[in-house]
Amino acid sequence: MEVVVVEQSNMRVYLNLLQGYEAEFSAITGKLPNLMGLFDLDTELVDNVFGLICYVKDRPIGIAAIKKHTAASFEVSEFYVVPSVRSKGIGCEFAHWIWQHFQGEWQIKQIKGANKATAFWRKAIKSYESPYSESVIEDSYWGEVTQQTFNSSK
Repeated sequence: MEVVVVEQSNMRVYLNLLQGYEAEFSAITGKLPNLMGLFDLDTELVDNVFGLICYVKDRPIGIAAIKKHTAASFEVSEFYVVPSVRSKGIGCEFAHWIWQHFQGEWQIKQIKGANKATAFWRKAIKSYESPYSESVIEDSYWGEVTQQTFNSSK
């Protein structure tokens, strides 16, 4: 597995995978593609948000958008692994790579109805062997969300 930061040279790869993510979640969000057949994005890679692409055998299989709140406080804003490689541990490995390379306080949110995502994050954090707390909160953008918080510093 190789993880790279999104730059101008690989932005198209990131955006292409992000469309798969948006399409998959459209069943929950109710979003439709625009007239060009593309989904509008909820998280732009600007200011304090950076993107990552996960490669396995030189193939891009996942993306993440990470919001950096402070020097040691982060949020997973978007996270996606293509369906054909799920349930093989790659998503957890990708998440663990992120937490190891950006240590500090983390928060992760899942929208109401994203039960598989919630189960994934519980498993990923637990297998990272970090105590975490979970609560249901009201998010100003998404409404009711499940949120996990933990510290990745070991």
